[in-house]
Amino acid sequence: MRSYLTVSVAAALLLLAGPAPAVADDGADRSFTIEDPRITESSGLAASRAHPGIYWTHNDSDDGPYVYAVDSRTGRTVATITLRGVGQPRDVEAISLGPDGNLYVGDIGDNLNGSWDHVWIYRFPEPKELKDATVRATQFDVKYADGPRNAEALMVHPKTGRVYIASKNEEGGGLYEGPEKLTTGGANVFKRVGEVPWVTDGAFSPDGEELLLRSYFSARAYAFENGRLGADRAVRAPIQRQAESVTYTADGSALMFGSEGEQSDVERVEVTGRPGEDGKSPSGDGTSSGSSDGGTDGAKSIGLTGTLVLVGVGFLVFLGLRRKKG
Repeated sequence: MRSYLTVSVAAALLLLAGPAPAVADDGADRSFTIEDPRITESSGLAASRAHPGIYWTHNDSDDGPYVYAVDSRTGRTVATITLRGVGQPRDVEAISLGPDGNLYVGDIGDNLNGSWDHVWIYRFPEPKELKDATVRATQFDVKYADGPRNAEALMVHPKTGRVYIASKNEEGGGLYEGPEKLTTGGANVFKRVGEVPWVTDGAFSPDGEELLLRSYFSARAYAFENGRLGADRAVRAPIQRQAESVTYTADGSALMFGSEGEQSDVERVEVTGRPGEDGKSPSGDGTSSGSSDGGTDGAKSIGLTGTLVLVGVGFLVFLGLRRKKG
């Protein structure tokens, strides 16, 4: 999805963001900038388990069946993978690594919010060597039980291998659960199992006990058990040019937040506040920071936060225009 924010709006967002997060020490999994001029619409991130410090990403659209391995130490692309055996990608929005060692690519975007009667998932083994290669991928057709919709988040559970998709809607979307195993030769029907806020990407923690969902302005982590959302808590997320992607580091110690655009930044944020870390609940006061009924309260709070930020941005831009006229 291309950005419609002007430079003025982006500057206003930075003013509202507050202090920048601390930068990690030198080495793998630190904040970095994607240097490859071919990657202008990075819409998904997945931390490699086979190659420490490597992150897989892809362009949103108008690129082709390509996936890129980027080294977080330098920001440079160290391998370009061309997918063979799939159709022409339409709107690739997400990537996730499964417990089977396969990468799952979600061609699940639909900017017309229901114009496609099906979308696709591409699956291929994570390469053992980091070099340019062409690999055969398996293509899966996907439909939603309650009809077509737009989505930008695809997450593979790191223990069960089950695929989940979070739809994107201004008034809140849904969490959809795929079949136990994806199959070819017919549609894989995803069923709605929870309510979520406006979501641009998501990721499971490496232990599978939390699901992190991000939007343009915020992020929330949900307890995840038996395939269902539980209590949620706010997670600090950076304000970025166009907040499109997120993944955990391979060791689960931090989150990596990415954005679209030329030389886009990927920012590291340490994981804090998980239940059991200090013997307290996520809110730190003995109570849950969110609801336990699928995150409805969390969805509302993200919607309110986004609305307030947009109002603030609009006001700042309005003032700038008035000064310009004067």
